[in-house]
Amino acid sequence: MAGPSEVEWPFTLDIAGLRADGWSPVPFREFVVKIHGRCDLACDYCYMYEMADQSWRDRPRRMSTEIARRTAMRIGEHTRAHEIPSVALILHGGEPLLAGRELIAELVCATQGAIGPDVQLDARVQTNGVGLNLPYLRLFNDLDIHVGVSLDGGQEAQDRHRRFAGGRGSYAAVAAGLDRLTQAPFKHLFSGLLCTIDLLNDPVATYKAMAEFDPPMIDFLLPHGTWASPPPGRLPGSADTPYADWLIGIFDRWYHAANTKIRLFEDIMGLLVGANVSNETLALSPKRIAVIETDGAVELADNLKVAYHGAAMTGLDVSRNSLDEALLLPGVAARQLGERSLCPQCRACDIRRVCGAGLYAHRYRPGTGFYNPSVYCPDLIKLIGHIRETLRADIAERRRKQAAR
Repeated sequence: MAGPSEVEWPFTLDIAGLRADGWSPVPFREFVVKIHGRCDLACDYCYMYEMADQSWRDRPRRMSTEIARRTAMRIGEHTRAHEIPSVALILHGGEPLLAGRELIAELVCATQGAIGPDVQLDARVQTNGVGLNLPYLRLFNDLDIHVGVSLDGGQEAQDRHRRFAGGRGSYAAVAAGLDRLTQAPFKHLFSGLLCTIDLLNDPVATYKAMAEFDPPMIDFLLPHGTWASPPPGRLPGSADTPYADWLIGIFDRWYHAANTKIRLFEDIMGLLVGANVSNETLALSPKRIAVIETDGAVELADNLKVAYHGAAMTGLDVSRNSLDEALLLPGVAARQLGERSLCPQCRACDIRRVCGAGLYAHRYRPGTGFYNPSVYCPDLIKLIGHIRETLRADIAERRRKQAAR
């Protein structure tokens, strides 16, 4: 099995030394539970099935009821130990709807019971939308489970990558599921759309196609890649900024007529004005996510699977280990150290508190591990800089108008 060399970051971290210097870990508050390990789509860019880590092949297709109960118990144990007022439970996969309604109900109810009545449970499911039928929507309504749907734009954009195994596009099935979700009495459950950027798609057309479903939030994701396996159109070391240019095309249209929240843009704007924003992709705030696989394995962020086989593995399991044990692992500590975890190039950058070196997985380079800038570094610099200048110009114009009154 491929793995990190002994010199790669964060495996050189001295946890004992950090503790002696006064550092202490921040408890988890977001738990991504992989209730099903397979999918009914065969998206060609999927980090779980198509990239470096292939551990899904050796795991159960579906989480057992016993593992679901153990997971709930561990979440409750962790929540009570740290007196956490609210936790997020994200039902994930593969495709979580393949797990069935009974298992979903069991996990959500067991987790609420384990954390107790005084702790708020934010239960969510992230689905491809294909199986979003009325029985599921009724269950989600009964259990107050909010629903995020993956959609890459209009039909042409969606069907280019997000297809069934036989090659048939998924847009029609997903649109039908969204039509059901966005009608009464379920619309309040809709948490938003998640879109993986494809440079082949027109950015404004993509934005407009998604906005037609009136989502409360759109989240644009950069395709996963590393310095060793770069994303489409991103040449490592190149000063070109194709992803920033794509996103700026949407931002400039959205900024002056924003009817839909776009998380990436709003978080960047918040960080630029000093807000405390928690975002896995941006900023230097401690990352507080734990992942539980179908077999009960406790893992680091699942997007690390793009780096190398085993990158997300911890060796811990809900049947044997508490979640507190994961807090002292180098891979968890590195994502909670803020500026101290950045490479010298990033520490010297004037937007480091906004950018945070990007998504941790996108920093990976063999030999130095995750102690690098993001493979998207030029794009992040240009996008953040463009938004910063737009805000400055807008503020200056408002002040001019006020002074003229």
